[in-house]
Amino acid sequence: MKHELLFLGKIKEKFIADGVEEYASRLRHYTSLSITLIKEKGKMRGQLSAIDLEGALLLQAVPPGSMVVVLDSRGKQFSSEALSRQIDEWEMKGIKQVCYLVGGPEGHSSNVVQAADLLLSLSLMTFTHDMTRMLLVEQLYRAYTIKAGEKYHK
Repeated sequence: MKHELLFLGKIKEKFIADGVEEYASRLRHYTSLSITLIKEKGKMRGQLSAIDLEGALLLQAVPPGSMVVVLDSRGKQFSSEALSRQIDEWEMKGIKQVCYLVGGPEGHSSNVVQAADLLLSLSLMTFTHDMTRMLLVEQLYRAYTIKAGEKYHK
């Protein structure tokens, strides 16, 4: 199964960007992973509100047939073990690609929320959107080490 992470813009803090790349590199030993950075298109800026523009850009980048997982504070929370089981379930169902959408500081537009196959919350706590990116990649890596029965999770 392929995991595609769709992020709006570049990560501002180098240490977070390094963390994302470290966990992405580790995760690629277990599964296919791509990270797409989406830039705001200037010509659309005047036509839509910021949140609607971000949503339109995210949805436009989702490959057809992908399962859409939207990170949202109102979403379902999983333990690391439960996320690992969820990924197993998706694989057993034959899901070929899962796209994870991380929005901007204002959250997601209603169009993005409605397009979600799953709303996922990493915590009841609030994190920066850059930090959320790193936590997501780390949790995906952790899920695959759990599936493999490796010691990283302990």
